[in-house]
Amino acid sequence: MPTAHSDTACTHFLREFWLALGGEPRYLDHLQITGEGALTSAFPVTDFATAAIAAAHLAVGELIVQAYGTAPAITVDRRLASFWFATSLQPQGWSLPAQWDAVAGDYRAADGWIRLHTNAPHHRQAALAVLNTAPERDAVSQAVLCWKASELESAVVGNQGCAAAMGSALAWREHPQGRAVAAEPLLHRTEAPVGPGGPHQSKPARPECIAPRERPLRGIRVLDLTRILAGPVATRFLAGFGAEVLRIDPPGWDEPGTVPEVVLGKRCARLDLRDPADRAVLEGLISEADVMIHGYRADALARLGLGAERRRALNPGLVDVSLNAYGWTGPWRERRGFDSLVQMSCGIANAGMVAAGSDRPVPLPVQALDHATGYLMAAAAVRGLTQRLITGDGVQVRASLARTALSLLSFTPADAPPAALHPLNPRDYSPDIEHTAWGPALRLTPAGVIEGTPTQWDLPAGELGSVDARWL
Repeated sequence: MPTAHSDTACTHFLREFWLALGGEPRYLDHLQITGEGALTSAFPVTDFATAAIAAAHLAVGELIVQAYGTAPAITVDRRLASFWFATSLQPQGWSLPAQWDAVAGDYRAADGWIRLHTNAPHHRQAALAVLNTAPERDAVSQAVLCWKASELESAVVGNQGCAAAMGSALAWREHPQGRAVAAEPLLHRTEAPVGPGGPHQSKPARPECIAPRERPLRGIRVLDLTRILAGPVATRFLAGFGAEVLRIDPPGWDEPGTVPEVVLGKRCARLDLRDPADRAVLEGLISEADVMIHGYRADALARLGLGAERRRALNPGLVDVSLNAYGWTGPWRERRGFDSLVQMSCGIANAGMVAAGSDRPVPLPVQALDHATGYLMAAAAVRGLTQRLITGDGVQVRASLARTALSLLSFTPADAPPAALHPLNPRDYSPDIEHTAWGPALRLTPAGVIEGTPTQWDLPAGELGSVDARWL
């Protein structure tokens, strides 16, 4: 097994990602990795970040080859890739809200550790109801000490909340859900042939679909039904190459700590999918989309009458990319999950604790499972568009945080920390001010550069629900 942070880590991850996407190895020759240093972690997180961002850029490069006949050179800076996995936004004269709710975090239980994820009000209430305590950290700490970690996890999850007991990688490999995830591919691709004539046979061609080389996704409509954090990262990437991204959220939903980071380049609307009229609006949007990226739990859309077969019937040529936290098979396939919880379940936080000689969980320095999966989803969407350009067929792709975690876990924890990254400086940011809905801000310059095809976002970050749910 390779040693973490070795020179082989980035190459290993990149090859694994690109082959999982169905990419041809020859495209790897067009890529150059630059930069030095790494995020401090027991795992090669910087190599992981660099490879994921590189895979998404390779997919755009492949689309350019198919559409324009020339193969562009691609460069990815590992230092900037590391920082994009944290935050790309630097507010000027204002501050982002705290990323975590006051109750969220790791707690010592009677026999180990557990993490409570309480950012959403209904998830916080679910955990507090089980613990029968006030929403105060000290009170929660005392209540958690009375529980065994696995029993509290089951109780909170059973009450529609979000929690994860910390376990080892070995325990996860032996767990029924861990075994199920290990049997899944990193990305599960299903072709959706539509027969002669291609997916847009019944639709009038949009003039903007003939995109210029510098904006290869112009005219591509991306329907974004995702929230924190992987899916929004995917659609932000697509918007950077010209796609029209329309994000849909339910009434009342907000992510104040992350929205300014991830809605760059998007239009944001609201629909209540429990309302038949709003559901009909969504069906209309699906029928006219090129790409749909969604992060609902397994079978959630099916319960709304919008399962995979219905989406294919609405739009046979749709590039349909979906995300689930704990995988698509096994007893936890419908469990609510987030990056920080998956790290606890699959052994990453435990391995970090052991490597650091700590007495508490040590997670990754960034939410790398979310970000890496997001770039893989973006790459899958672009490769689906490339395939559709060639064959006229749609495609369905499934990803999960738990399966992405297994890729990172294939490297043993490092014996020695890598050279630290040089801190950010003003030259790392775009000189142009982004006038977000919350105030002026600077954005990091892109970590990836495609020759002749700059990454640029046409819209600043705006508030959720600020536009009508329709295509331009």
